[in-house]
Amino acid sequence: MPGSRCPALPVLRWLPRYCRAWLPLDLLAGLAVGLTAVPQALAYAELAGLPLQYGLYSSFMGCFVYFFLGTAKDVTLGPTAIMSLLVSSYAFHEPVYAVLLAFLSGCIQLTMGLLHLGFLLDFISCPVIKGFTSAASITISFNQIKNILGLQGIPRQFFLQVYETLRRIGETRAGDAVLGLACLAALAALRAMKSRLPRAASAEPLAARISCWIVWISATARNALVVLFAGLVAYSFQVMGSQPLTLTGSIPRGLPAFRPPRFSLAAPNGTVPFLSMVEDMGVGLAVVPLMGLLETIAIAKAFASQNGYRIDPNQELLALGVANILGSFVSSYPITGSFGRTAVNAQSGVCTPAGGLVTGALVLLSLAYLTSLFYYIPKAALAAVIISAVLPMFDVGIFRTLWRVKRLDLVPLCVTFLLCFWEVQYGIVAGVLVSGILLLYSIARPPIKVSEGDVLLVQPGSSLHFPAIECLRDTVCSRALAASPPRSVILDCCHISSIDYTVVVGLAELLQELHKHGLSLAFCGLKDPVLQVLLSADLEGFQHFSSREEAERCRGAEPWDSRTDPFTSTTESSGLIQ
Repeated sequence: MPGSRCPALPVLRWLPRYCRAWLPLDLLAGLAVGLTAVPQALAYAELAGLPLQYGLYSSFMGCFVYFFLGTAKDVTLGPTAIMSLLVSSYAFHEPVYAVLLAFLSGCIQLTMGLLHLGFLLDFISCPVIKGFTSAASITISFNQIKNILGLQGIPRQFFLQVYETLRRIGETRAGDAVLGLACLAALAALRAMKSRLPRAASAEPLAARISCWIVWISATARNALVVLFAGLVAYSFQVMGSQPLTLTGSIPRGLPAFRPPRFSLAAPNGTVPFLSMVEDMGVGLAVVPLMGLLETIAIAKAFASQNGYRIDPNQELLALGVANILGSFVSSYPITGSFGRTAVNAQSGVCTPAGGLVTGALVLLSLAYLTSLFYYIPKAALAAVIISAVLPMFDVGIFRTLWRVKRLDLVPLCVTFLLCFWEVQYGIVAGVLVSGILLLYSIARPPIKVSEGDVLLVQPGSSLHFPAIECLRDTVCSRALAASPPRSVILDCCHISSIDYTVVVGLAELLQELHKHGLSLAFCGLKDPVLQVLLSADLEGFQHFSSREEAERCRGAEPWDSRTDPFTSTTESSGLIQ
């Protein structure tokens, strides 16, 4: 699916060219993703604090919508660990809130796509994302320890959760702990097998190729295999008349009704109206849709670049928005792009988004016919599936990398990482604010090279915007007037590509201030857009020259030697003022 431009309905781009050779690959990929999606859906619903069937309700609509509107062949939409964590924070373990949150998030995402506002995600820096995902990895994993240990009544808040878990560790149920640890070990072993599995060459014997294929299938569908094995163990104990495991319990059978989300909630003391529900969700109405967009677009871009095609970010926003809106009509909570299932999709050799139809159909079949079997799935096994999925999100190396590359980026990373343990929304908002402050500071204090000679040569290292003009004025005046005797100034604007009105006013005041002391200010290296702005402003005493040498000659000074360029000079007359 190469190409950077997509029609309003992207399916019309690739469906007419669909060939028979793609069909078995799409079927295999859809089946592999489906075998991963079903157990993960149950586990993520548990993480979101919702009845388990809501995980399945959230797992099929995104597959069907993305078939028509998606621009990346590998991406699969559905519930994820991070989105489930956010839902648990803002839906208060109440399905009505969760479904309404999906609808409102979809409306926001759809609006952003229609208005081409995807660029707003560029203001969330990589350190903020890494800090959030690393903290989420720890939070989600520890949240599942209670299910591994078979503990009940553990609070949701992270620090209270740690305290209560450690205080009540003596109440651990041996059966749950043994099974949970065994499932974790099995999942880790299967993941390691898949990463080390060599590609079978066509020249190898048939038996060797079949063996590799069986191992690959087993490792890819490891979540389904582990959950199935754990369910068989639990069923065996049930038949023998004793049950040492905590089971999932009954899940309603059948497909969800297609109906709009409820805009009010019946409560014991009356009805909670729509506006009150919106107030309750608060900042979640910004955090949930933005994190959904961020996950989807980041995943789509990553896999598109790996596989040599391009995506349309705004079309991805539209697809995600429509998926969440329509998903809310089938009782889905907010969904987004899943990195794990997308990786399975890509590794399975999917050719088009048609693989999602198979995944969605498999989820619907599970809802229609298999929910009675889910009764015997131990909660410890689902907890192991979640922990196995989120632990790789913790990036230990990012701290060491930022220390080497740019230590200042550790500030938003650490702020986000630490505050996310308190509340997710505080961590994200604080990280974005810190990143914004650092960005604004670099704009307000651009690097300025000052080289002294018969005239003072000043060269800003980047474009000038209104926060930086005072810094430039102070630098020029302090150096020009402090020299003995005071010196005129040449402002080399070769790195300045744009200026605003406040900068023009500041330059006019700088011209006047230097003129009072019998000094002049000349401009050189002006780019056409900047020159046009300054000429339009009609500054008194404004002079400009095409080059630095011409400006110096007009002042009776010798041209600056190329070896004393202010950005390469090593003489004592050059300095850097931040």
